[in-house]
Amino acid sequence: MNNTKRRLIFIRHARAEEQAPEITDFERSLTARGKWESKLMTRILKSREKDPGVVITSPAFRALETAVIFCREYEISPDNIQICSDLYLSDSPEEFIPLVKKQDDNVHAVTFFGHNPLITNMGALFAADEPEVLPKTGIFCVSFNAERWSDIEPESGKTEYFLVPKSLL
Repeated sequence: MNNTKRRLIFIRHARAEEQAPEITDFERSLTARGKWESKLMTRILKSREKDPGVVITSPAFRALETAVIFCREYEISPDNIQICSDLYLSDSPEEFIPLVKKQDDNVHAVTFFGHNPLITNMGALFAADEPEVLPKTGIFCVSFNAERWSDIEPESGKTEYFLVPKSLL
């Protein structure tokens, strides 16, 4: 693999329970189908990515649960998952530019787990082309030829792949 290639991987959380008065939006859990699709999508991702790099997720339960399933399939300890509350609270993808730029240059991939519209908008911010809207458990990878994370600029990435559960079943 080219040592100057950096990848940002954006993953939308899997299918979750419907809104209900007894639980908050933050607490919604994945459905059985959401868990199944997460495992399926991880296996497909593993055929393209040996290492998802740094894993950063929204703290909302459905996103965290999706990230944990992906990490288990990759044999990454859930203790290594970084929680970023802005992935739940923010609606501004530009807010994440400093986070990307400060990543360790020894790591060549960063995988974000989050919610729409933010997770799709983050991919759109970094890609030179405009991605489609990420469906639940959708995966969008943008790559950069950059020596350092600090060299990455918005709209400078190339779409590597856009994976959605429906097209794979």
